[in-house]
Amino acid sequence: MTKILQGVSIKDFMPFSSRSFCEDVRSGVLVVDGAMGTVLYERGAFLNRAFEELNSSNPNLVFEVHSAYVNAGADIIESNTFGANRMKLGNFGLQDEVANLNAAGVALARSAAGEDVFVAGSMGPLGSLSPPEGAIERDRAIEIFREHAEALIEPGSIDIFILETFSSLAELRLAVRAIRLITAIPVVAQVMTDNTGCTNDGATPEIIVKSLVEEGSDVIGVNCGDGPASMLVVLNQFCEVSTVPLAAQPNAGYPRRVDGRTLYLSSPDFIASYARRFMNLGVRLVGGCCGTTPEHTKSIKRAIERVSCEATDEKL
Repeated sequence: MTKILQGVSIKDFMPFSSRSFCEDVRSGVLVVDGAMGTVLYERGAFLNRAFEELNSSNPNLVFEVHSAYVNAGADIIESNTFGANRMKLGNFGLQDEVANLNAAGVALARSAAGEDVFVAGSMGPLGSLSPPEGAIERDRAIEIFREHAEALIEPGSIDIFILETFSSLAELRLAVRAIRLITAIPVVAQVMTDNTGCTNDGATPEIIVKSLVEEGSDVIGVNCGDGPASMLVVLNQFCEVSTVPLAAQPNAGYPRRVDGRTLYLSSPDFIASYARRFMNLGVRLVGGCCGTTPEHTKSIKRAIERVSCEATDEKL
């Protein structure tokens, strides 16, 4: 992997066309990878650091995780850049490394993806919400999100953005708006809701969908939460009101403390059983969030392929 980064320009890893993604997501189901942090931790990364910094200090480890998801059957892998914005990196004294860490993260994802897998630029919330909920001015939040987005597209090799784990619709709207100021690359905008489908700032599924479509989102979804069962209930509400394709990336259950360790107890087969239900609802992007691993991705892929084969047999 080191040779790839040193000897090959990021421009050598060209993305699919945006139109290709939009066509694929409307005509079938795509499997998104699972957790990055969970697997990095399992492989020795410390929790008291910015995982995004590993793009520079331990690129082989990040590349191995991406490759594991590709080998498990993911159609989309996300760059290790979820918290690579100026505010989050500033907690580790890395606020001036936004451009470098995002470029390195995209290069690693693209080199692992090869020619058959989409690369998504991952963006998360800032950690301090915009007024009236928090301490950051709206214009400043947009500026930070824009810097993050520009750092992801500067190499010219992401196919889509995935914005995820936003518990505030207001903040997610600002993130989508910032992206739409600079590019038309497809945006998957995902909220984290309570079990009634509402965000922390009180937005209902109907308001969430309407607002995110107005901002220019191409796919709307739900991620994180306390597992696939509650997410299925929430997604039913989104399906009733959505005018765009939907995405689902649940946690592997709710984290539990077992013998001093934090564990996610939903097995790959359990997650896969819900992937089938998501697909039957009409969800177009199915993946995992916290606690999921390449084994979960492999099971999700098999489940979706099985449903697709059954549907084909029925037509015949």
